[in-house]
Amino acid sequence: MFKFIGLPLSTQIAYGLATTQWETAHTFKPVREAFWLSESWRKKNLRYYPYYGRGYVQLTWENNYRMYGGILGLDLIGDPDLAMQPDVALFVLGHGMKTGTFTGRTLEQFVNRKSTDFVNARKVINGLDKADEIAKIAEHYQSEA
Repeated sequence: MFKFIGLPLSTQIAYGLATTQWETAHTFKPVREAFWLSESWRKKNLRYYPYYGRGYVQLTWENNYRMYGGILGLDLIGDPDLAMQPDVALFVLGHGMKTGTFTGRTLEQFVNRKSTDFVNARKVINGLDKADEIAKIAEHYQSEA
């Protein structure tokens, strides 16, 4: 799956899996941000509603929904839940990690043929939020490769 989206190294695959595991609360299914809470809670509490996190990497903010809608030819602005479809969520995950769309950083900057920095790889998705925990998950996957 990750090779298909341009992340061919086993270390990159390990990090992609770790990110997916973390961002989906260990379900490995596309989820809504705070999926255990109600839609009315999200509407009241999330300043970026209705463009809150969805998918494998929690696509968030109207501009990101607009951009990925344009890339994929989907109306993600009119129907943000389309980001929950596994094929859409996978594309967003892979494209974002490969191109640096989310933060301006690419996975290749941190995980490549010369070096592997799973902690700083978190900067591709969300600064260093929970970076150590996700790095440990990635190290586990890498040890199984």
